[in-house]
Amino acid sequence: MKTYLGIDVGSVTTKLALLDQDNQLITANYLHTQGKPIAVIQEGLKQIERQMPPNAEICGVATTGSARYLAGVIMGADLVKNEITTQAIATMHYIPNVRTVIEIGGQDSKIIIIRDGIVTDFGMNTVCAAGTGSFLDHQASRLNVGIEEFGQRALKSKMPVRIAGRCTVFAESDMIHKQQMGHQTEDILYGLCQALARNYLNNVALGKEIQPPVVFQGGVAFNQGMVKALEENLNTQIIVPPHHEVLGAIGAALLVHEETDINGNKTQFRGFSTSEAKYHTSAFECKACPNQCEIIQLSLNGKVLARWGGRCDLWERTATSHKDL
Repeated sequence: MKTYLGIDVGSVTTKLALLDQDNQLITANYLHTQGKPIAVIQEGLKQIERQMPPNAEICGVATTGSARYLAGVIMGADLVKNEITTQAIATMHYIPNVRTVIEIGGQDSKIIIIRDGIVTDFGMNTVCAAGTGSFLDHQASRLNVGIEEFGQRALKSKMPVRIAGRCTVFAESDMIHKQQMGHQTEDILYGLCQALARNYLNNVALGKEIQPPVVFQGGVAFNQGMVKALEENLNTQIIVPPHHEVLGAIGAALLVHEETDINGNKTQFRGFSTSEAKYHTSAFECKACPNQCEIIQLSLNGKVLARWGGRCDLWERTATSHKDL
């Protein structure tokens, strides 16, 4: 049984998805990165091994996400792809006629414009937390509300309050003020959902032509309050696709399956023993030019496996072709 593994390593969560030869999802894992991407990748790999059918073999591995290069080296990935491509491919797999993709994760958010099955435009927010899931997570903790119950409680709002959501600092001050005025927690929660929706549409989606069908994915799509807030702002139905929280990993698996079928190459996957290896990461400053780039280095048993992070490919061409400058 041929299977294909996709891994999406983000700053907040790490997702793994295993597909069969018919591109059906066999299993998926959703783990918190916790600032330890290598350890979490290895833990995810252990879980995949336990969950795989006994007669299955991995015939292709692809990585995506902010730590895709790191994950690619560790896994022996056959393909490394950016998040825009993998999210778009996975969305079209489940919703073929999609025209707009709204993706809100823990630390970044994206919009992808698709026309006739082709990505024609996109936008990303990776700087301000006010347009991401961490905005809701942080405010929920201040209200002593679990993020799991956030959405359902927000839907109970009768008179939502307006929260100044363009900045997390101002939003927190405004939220405290609304609490002091005696507003109901449910009204504040839905006000926060509306603030995040406004921030997203006024920043990430600014200037983008949002046309239905509109698909909402990422971890924040679990929050039904956010779904309602986006529907109200856009005056259209919001579709939350199956497996929305792991679509980046699914898209990576779909792409490596296609790549393998076309090229017929044998996978470079390092095997499940990777989950027990002792990797070491370090960094140094390149002095080859005035840019002074910080170069990230990954080693195993004292041997350098890969380097990346520079503006040029001086250190990326081979793992050991240069002495530290």
